[in-house]
Amino acid sequence: MPADVEYSPVGKGLEMQESRLYVWMRRVAVIAAHATGLGLVVTIFVLSRPGTSLFSWHPVCMSVAYWLCLTEGLLLFGEGSLYCCKSRSHKVCMHLCCQAAELVFAITGLGFMVASKNRSELPHLVSWHSVLGLCTLVVTALQAACGLCVHFPKQQQILLYPSKLKLYHTTLGLVVYFLATVTILSAMFSDWFQATVRGVGWWALLLLPLLPALVVMNQIINSHLPHKKITI
Repeated sequence: MPADVEYSPVGKGLEMQESRLYVWMRRVAVIAAHATGLGLVVTIFVLSRPGTSLFSWHPVCMSVAYWLCLTEGLLLFGEGSLYCCKSRSHKVCMHLCCQAAELVFAITGLGFMVASKNRSELPHLVSWHSVLGLCTLVVTALQAACGLCVHFPKQQQILLYPSKLKLYHTTLGLVVYFLATVTILSAMFSDWFQATVRGVGWWALLLLPLLPALVVMNQIINSHLPHKKITI
């Protein structure tokens, strides 16, 4: 026999307070991710002293590409975004600009590294950092190509539905950010970085990149990737 169920207004109030608290916590986390990414770029710029050598430009370019351009390009669509009042089309345009800048800085950073290795007559791809970096660049290029197909569906000749293209683009974005984070963390175990930063500062720089990584990947998973509904 069906019975009416009455919900306590007190329970509703607590639920609303919890949801508001959760929203504010997410916004604070996103703002902290913005600040952390920018702070890490400035820190690497100071530590690298760009211009002192060919290699000095490599960490600067790579940190700008992935900590600044990639992070900001992905956080555009989340809560706490610096462009929260802009339209969807404006955010997409800004996303394209950030992704294009990311590719330019990443390729430039790769060029400086190759030139530095060639000048010093050192072998290439002999460390985990270099191998991970190459994998990151390859997936970044694939993700960018997929994004162009999503943005210009009439020009692409691949017989895929737009929804699948968006899913592939989003999934590759998640993979790119994960690989970029692992690659950056592996760089902190290099001889150059450990000779430049020691003690508490090294541990802080090792842990800080995890904050924007967690925020960005959580946003991608919860907001852009499909979720299978579980029915009982």
